[in-house]
Amino acid sequence: MKEEDIRELELRAILEASNDNIVIADGKGKVLRVSPNCYSIYGMKTEELVGKTADELEKMDVWSPSVTKRVLQDKKEVQVMQHTLTGRSVMATALPVFDEQGEMIRVISFSHDLTELRQIKEDYEELRAKMEYYQSEIQELRDKDQHMDGIVLKSKELSNVWQLIHRVAPSDATVVFLGESGVGKNVFARAIHDKSNRSKEAFIEVNCGAIPETLFESEMFGYEKGAFTGANKEGKPGLIELANKGTLFLDEVGELPLNLQAKLLKVIQEKKVTRIGGTQTKQIDFRIIASTNRDLQEMVREGKFREDLFYRLNVVPITILPLRERKDDLLQLCEFFLDMFNEKYKTDKVLHAATINEMLDYSWPGNVRELENLMERLVITTENRVIYPSALPFHTKESQSEVFELETEELPEQADNLQEALRDVEIRWLKRAYRQYKTTYEMADYLGISQSSVVRKLQKYGINS
Repeated sequence: MKEEDIRELELRAILEASNDNIVIADGKGKVLRVSPNCYSIYGMKTEELVGKTADELEKMDVWSPSVTKRVLQDKKEVQVMQHTLTGRSVMATALPVFDEQGEMIRVISFSHDLTELRQIKEDYEELRAKMEYYQSEIQELRDKDQHMDGIVLKSKELSNVWQLIHRVAPSDATVVFLGESGVGKNVFARAIHDKSNRSKEAFIEVNCGAIPETLFESEMFGYEKGAFTGANKEGKPGLIELANKGTLFLDEVGELPLNLQAKLLKVIQEKKVTRIGGTQTKQIDFRIIASTNRDLQEMVREGKFREDLFYRLNVVPITILPLRERKDDLLQLCEFFLDMFNEKYKTDKVLHAATINEMLDYSWPGNVRELENLMERLVITTENRVIYPSALPFHTKESQSEVFELETEELPEQADNLQEALRDVEIRWLKRAYRQYKTTYEMADYLGISQSSVVRKLQKYGINS
């Protein structure tokens, strides 16, 4: 077999075996050979392509733009994205072939079908958009759940409490909430009721420390008409009766006197109540939830709280940490109460970063109740839109002069123009941030600019030198 016949076989084998679409044109752009798989890409058979020029095929929209035509013009390798007659997208690469005299005698192009890849990319982008949407929806639902009735669950500790509440709510187990005053024990007690099978029935809240001892029995157990002087002529049901099929919440149960603890224990054990002055016993179906800011176990050791009542109440103890021990919740609660009171009083107040820092350093002895009251006070009483540290009741003069000077600062009179004045103000802000924060990331968050900008500006003004 002749050498030229062997080369012909080799070339034909390459064209037929290639996964890419190969088009060979002469030095004037006339198509000489094409690989057999071109039909699926360009929509024309081999014999229809051969003999036509690249320019003619471009005008017929077989491919657009023509990579062969570009190589003939630029006389170098060219790569373009083509759109074909069949609506496909292909990446076409063409290179020139020169003879010994430097004349271009051939243009060989290779094109790879990217239609499926483009479709995969579009599907991926669509899927990513859906995922972002679903994630935002999930986060919105999670945030709504975490802000129910003022409950904010940013911290891990409170999130664990919330999960425990979800687990115990469907049962009738007695729950006792332990924690300082103002941490929101009554809010969590209400949440258990709302998530229980008794949610459609009454939630009766009894502040055991607020009812006088002389009136406690009549308030709790009720009385029949004429039971005592000054009693309602028709009689009155007690709070325990009113909690029938619902929930009885005993707030500050540690304040109960010992003699009343015995009577309460009997009602909890038997679920029966007899009104004062009456003889008929009523069966009452209620769930007990209690709360206290006292150490009940210590009170039992001191003889101030009945041991049997303690064990009746201490079935599921849940401790709510004070606000000073969950600073993550503090930030979320600030935002929650600020939004709530802004909406209530039709304002648009915001907290300055220095104000937030002082609030984080404060011990919050009154816990969430103190924070809620403070946020309402700040929204009502502050004149400016921005709430500065000086508005805080626990703000000191030392911190006022050291942490925040901007409130009383004026633009420097020695500035000759606006640019110089702005430069001086920028330096003051940077110096203030440099005094207050340890890292450039914290400074960037305080100043509202990027960390790289902080580094650049500190170097520019020599503040960190």
